[in-house]
Amino acid sequence: MFNSYSISGKVILITGASTGIGASLAETLAKQYPDIKLVLAARNQTKLETVANNCRQQGTEVLVVPTDLTEPSQVKALAEQALNHFGTVDILVNNAGYGQMGPIELIPTEAVQRQFAVNFHGALTLTQALIPVMRNQGSGRIVNVSSLGGRIPFPVAGMYSCSKFALEALSDVLRMELKTFNIKVIVIEPGPVVTDFFRVAWSEVQKTIPHHAETPYAPVFKNIEAIDSQLELLGWSAEKTARKTIQAIAKNNPRPRYILATGGNMLVFLMTKVLPTSLRDTFWKRFYGVHKIQKDEG
Repeated sequence: MFNSYSISGKVILITGASTGIGASLAETLAKQYPDIKLVLAARNQTKLETVANNCRQQGTEVLVVPTDLTEPSQVKALAEQALNHFGTVDILVNNAGYGQMGPIELIPTEAVQRQFAVNFHGALTLTQALIPVMRNQGSGRIVNVSSLGGRIPFPVAGMYSCSKFALEALSDVLRMELKTFNIKVIVIEPGPVVTDFFRVAWSEVQKTIPHHAETPYAPVFKNIEAIDSQLELLGWSAEKTARKTIQAIAKNNPRPRYILATGGNMLVFLMTKVLPTSLRDTFWKRFYGVHKIQKDEG
């Protein structure tokens, strides 16, 4: 009993709640703890309402707040609406995120800014807005959904890794700064998850790097298209990822990090503690097809 934290009755705010891990997390929480109160945020209101209705069928009270995390004013308004409606937020889950794929050289400045706005700045702004209420009530939980890419830098997914490394650093600092106030900070690090992540990432490539096939990196982009099907074989379902995330939240004294991937702990250990840099580089270059890049002789 002393090893668990009671989620029942808590007010939980989840970003990126319209699809994937966020939607599964909301629906699973509602099934397991129907007396909680949920604040669900994402850009797509129609999809949010679908998730909210699924949660309401369990008897859970839900507030839907359509939010664009790239707009700081909307992020602050999200926090304000949650507090005005429920009076507090006990658990914040910064789940929203997407992957900007492509070699660093080719990613436009605007795409870099958007990647960090969604994956890092939005989470930072929302966290800053909600820390005071958690501090004043003497408790709270901040759950930042990062990635294995926040521990291991991946070529071609470099900008995504950069944004997740920033989120990891933020989490470490917050964990130290907020311990006195009984605010726990938990990092969730999923590996491959069977969602629309890579399909969305590929659509972003087509929008932000429209002439990718004409660059020296063309072989890499062909490989990106194939990665989705490869990783689906290894990936966890969004539902399994949600269940494991809830188990982490429910720990009385949670670990700073939870790797949610088959073989993920061993992978991180090998890639950060054991293998020399040259071998790590060779592995990821081959996995992402970087070794196929040809030098332009012109």
